[in-house]
Amino acid sequence: MSKPKGFEKPVGVRDYVPYAVDKLRAIERNVLDCMSRWGYRQIMTPTMEFYETVGVASSTSDQKLFKLLNNRGTTLVLRSDMTAPIARVVSSLLKEEPLPIRLSYHANVFRAFEEEAGREAEFFQTGVELVGDDSPEADAEVVALAIESLKAAGVASFKIAMGHVGFLNGLFEEVLSGRGNEQQALKKHLLDRDYVGFRKAIGDLAINDEQREVLEGILRLRGNKEICDQALELSGHKLAQASISHLCKVWEVLEAYGVSEHVLIDLTMIGDFSYYTGMTFEGYAAELGFPVCSGGRYNNLLRQFGRDVPATGFALKTNRILDGVKGAVDEEKHPVLIRYTSAQRREGLARAAELREQGRAVVTLLIQQESESLNKPDGMYDRVETFS
Repeated sequence: MSKPKGFEKPVGVRDYVPYAVDKLRAIERNVLDCMSRWGYRQIMTPTMEFYETVGVASSTSDQKLFKLLNNRGTTLVLRSDMTAPIARVVSSLLKEEPLPIRLSYHANVFRAFEEEAGREAEFFQTGVELVGDDSPEADAEVVALAIESLKAAGVASFKIAMGHVGFLNGLFEEVLSGRGNEQQALKKHLLDRDYVGFRKAIGDLAINDEQREVLEGILRLRGNKEICDQALELSGHKLAQASISHLCKVWEVLEAYGVSEHVLIDLTMIGDFSYYTGMTFEGYAAELGFPVCSGGRYNNLLRQFGRDVPATGFALKTNRILDGVKGAVDEEKHPVLIRYTSAQRREGLARAAELREQGRAVVTLLIQQESESLNKPDGMYDRVETFS
């Protein structure tokens, strides 16, 4: 392996030049302010965690974790999401705090991808966790807040697709009882949005025509509130029926919030089926073909840290908003340039201080020669004030 050049960096990480940082911070600030108005308090956790605790509990597959050893030989991981670290804190430092607990965050997270995939190994997430409330009201709250957060981030046009893990689990158990491997294979096709592969896999199953029709009917369960009624007719399984009933109640609360126009029900969406336990959702911006936010209910996670309470939440994929959504932040703001001669230094610096008190960015420059005072400003500055 050749030695990297001085300007090279590892694959999957990036440098953020000043304008990109301004955009990123604006998104972060606007979204966290929005979350604060909904009663969510910010939390910060370490970049590194123990593999045997947070690493194992994470929704990220083991091969995508960045692992390292400390000086005692203990395996650590760079955090791959914020949900597992927050679950650790809620189960320890916040264990005496009354429920429900509402927390928000903005943080960098790390996941190892194949180099040829072109995906980022370090990226930013901004999100919330609502811990200790298992109701449809709580699920609807995080969906409604996700909608408001996308607006705060400057995403003008988007849709939230909402599903429920329990419906698919119940339906699959009804049609393919005891056939766990085949159930998992079908779920994997849905997770990958591989509907052609899903249909082919159904065709290869040893089932009757009625069962095949039920499974193929899943792909038609995408639309508005009427999808709930269609789903209830498709499966009579107790878990599937309870899941749809819960989803219908979530929809009713979203209608009360006045945001249901941004939401559609998509029962083909399963999320990470090893992680989520109930309602799941993803948000898609009009400009992009992949999610800009995702979330859902994960009632089993905190149990791994010794506190068996339900939880739900979401995260904005801040880098995707930064890179792919037009109008996400204001235009770049240029500073004012204050130029002065040595004789007028006091006046020039006083004017700079005055403008900074008003919230303006100001750059100062000493005029070395009289001819410099005649130079016209370039595009770096909003305007120039000269004291000579």
